[in-house]
This record gives sequence, C-alpha cells and structure tokens, in this order.
Amino acid sequence: MQLEDAIKERKSVRRFDLKEPDWRKIIRAIDMARFAPSAGGQFVAKFILVSDEKKIKELGAASQQEFVGTAKYIVVVVSDESALVRDYGKRGNRFCSQQAGAAIENFLLALVGQKLVTTWVGYFYKEQVRRTLEIPEGLHIEALFPIGIETKIKSKSEKKEKLEDVLYFDKWKNNKMIPRVKMSREVV
Repeated sequence: MQLEDAIKERKSVRRFDLKEPDWRKIIRAIDMARFAPSAGGQFVAKFILVSDEKKIKELGAASQQEFVGTAKYIVVVVSDESALVRDYGKRGNRFCSQQAGAAIENFLLALVGQKLVTTWVGYFYKEQVRRTLEIPEGLHIEALFPIGIETKIKSKSEKKEKLEDVLYFDKWKNNKMIPRVKMSREVV
C-alpha cells in the first residue's frame, strides 16, 4: 500500500468484525512506530499489547465507551518524559508529547497497511488503566487503541477538513499565496 493511500484510508472505527485479528500484524504496526522522529535520539513511547479478556473489559470500563471492551486487542501507548525533561527542561514535556504523537501516527498508518482498524481513545480514567496494566507512577498514558477488523456494517464516515480551511500563506488567516515569478535574464 502506498503511503498516500494509507493516509487517506485511515479512519476511526468503533465497530469491529467478530473475527480476531492476527496479533503479528499489530506487532508489525508497533514496529513501524519506532521510526518516528525523536528528540535527542531518545524514543519515549512504549506500547502495551493487551489480549487478556478481563483486562480488556476493565479498559472498556475505564474508558466508559462500550465498544472498547469488545475489542480482541487493545494497544495502550505510554510515554516517559523523564529523560527529555532532564535534557531539555520544561520543553522536554512538549517534545515528549510531539514524539508520542508522531509514533502513534506511524502506528495508525501501519495498521491501515495491515488492513486493521482502530480509533484513538483519549478519554479514560487513567488511574484505573494504570492499576489494570500495572503502569508505574510518573509515566504518561497517552491513549488506548482498541484494534479489530472492520465490520461490513458501514458506520458514518469522518468529516475531513478542506485544504483551504487548514492552510495559510506567510501569516495567520492569509488564504492567498503570492506566486513566485521566475525572472528571465532579458527582464533583468
């Protein structure tokens, strides 16, 4: 699959087929996350692949979103900003969030390439997730990703912004680009 196709095909899916996805495909997608940019060469994101049904139900309860508890697998992304804060001060917090987001996007696009679907779940009771997965204090739980195979039942599609609504030129809210004019020697 071409990168542009994966980017355009990526969508949030909250309804999964009953068939269990191949866990090896999920691990391949996690492997692609490692190639995201990292501040100072320090990769801060860690991935927990959850397959235990009891834990999946607990994560579903922690998110208060029923579909999360129906997934066959959930990937929980955790980051540790301590090394970046040590090296970059307060900016290390921001660098950690940026790096985790970049790693997650690589992971999401790789899932598309593996014909798997998910949605980014950012609303959850973090202490409940921390207890369920025994995540130490001081680590940041970035998000939960329930993973499955897309069902044949179509759900409503996501609204995508138009390019002209997200792109400005040279300053805020300027929607017009001034074209660069090539000068020939005769004009000069």
